[in-house]
Amino acid sequence: MASDTELNVVVLGLGYIGLPTAAVIARTGAQVLGVDVTESVVDTVNSGKVHIEEVDLDGLVSGVVARGTLRASTVIAPADVFVIAVPTPFDADHAPNIGYVLKAATSIATVLKAGDTIILESTSPVGTTEKVRDLLASLRPDLRVPGKSGEQPDIAIAYCPERVLPGRILVELIDNDRVIGGITPRCARKALSFYKRFVRGACVTTTARAAEMTKLTENAFRDVNIAFANELSLIADTMGVDVWEVIRLANRHPRVNILSPGPGVGGHCIAVDPWFLVHAAPDQTPLIRTAREVNDGKTDHVIAQVTAMIAASPGVPVACLGLAFKANIDDFRESPALKVAAALAARFGERIRIVEPYATQLPAAFDGSRATLIDVDTAIETCGIMVVLVDHDIFRSIPLEERSGKQVLDTRGIWPDQPRHAGSTPAIRLAS
Repeated sequence: MASDTELNVVVLGLGYIGLPTAAVIARTGAQVLGVDVTESVVDTVNSGKVHIEEVDLDGLVSGVVARGTLRASTVIAPADVFVIAVPTPFDADHAPNIGYVLKAATSIATVLKAGDTIILESTSPVGTTEKVRDLLASLRPDLRVPGKSGEQPDIAIAYCPERVLPGRILVELIDNDRVIGGITPRCARKALSFYKRFVRGACVTTTARAAEMTKLTENAFRDVNIAFANELSLIADTMGVDVWEVIRLANRHPRVNILSPGPGVGGHCIAVDPWFLVHAAPDQTPLIRTAREVNDGKTDHVIAQVTAMIAASPGVPVACLGLAFKANIDDFRESPALKVAAALAARFGERIRIVEPYATQLPAAFDGSRATLIDVDTAIETCGIMVVLVDHDIFRSIPLEERSGKQVLDTRGIWPDQPRHAGSTPAIRLAS
């Protein structure tokens, strides 16, 4: 493979994974082209700015664009390495949709040449990398494709999923271990040499199918364990016990580590990826399916809890604190907080006030609802009901005296000092 300064890389998709990945690669001196279908995203990146919130990403993008190692376009170009980082959503029936991946592969086929490496990073159902291989083989019969010919292939195809935490993406892209699955061992080795250019963590090679299932397994594991915590919160409400105290005490056991409950599960991975396993093996995945149903059902439970609070307090303004799927980021994908707030806004209209420090305007889910976006201080001053949906640091900083006299439903457990009102469930508390 070419040296860093000679290497040309195309990253397809400039979202929460693609743009940081492109910038980190560009920092090594490689020439990186980021391809995206959205013109405004391309224009933003080419101006040295970012369209997403991520720690230190703005400075990195500004620097590599200024040095000329990163540029963006809506049009693909020839390269040595192609990295696919496009969305893989699911359809209404939870069937995985790999259409964006196949469209990206189709565009790569137009510029592919012997010696190139194609790496899929998008979280995908098991077998997707092989489908990319088969598509490229059909579109470019002039090239020998791995696994389709007994001869040495002209190109390499591999799968290497991201495994980063929003808010720490730039650090974890470099420091986290990577699982690299090749269509063949030769493909895996070629992808390995690419990742070793910018990854300090261990890079472990395997088959494409094993790497695909590894990624789905990681997120299904998290989903199942969060479902246990969410189910505990429902039981605790029924029994009049504080679930946060129960978890804190249970975790003192040396072999117990219960996760934190919340209003559901969101994000582009944990709320989506387990369905890929369920869809592929429905008869073998009752636990994974049930975990998904528990976590989705927790969102409905929270909506019902808040609805009861609001109905019992006519005219009282309600502050919904947070829309993101996790703390201190601007990512609203599959967010249970957004689902709760949007459902309340649709029913109660202008009584619902949204506090989201990482948004400058309300998402489309609130169109026509008459809900308003306000800051945290206005919420404290004007709202008699406060619903914690996201554990942003700014919400944690609100002291008890500023919550005095307010009804509080804390779905994240960020205010353990909030006294419980007599007769209420542990989640619904009234400051004395």
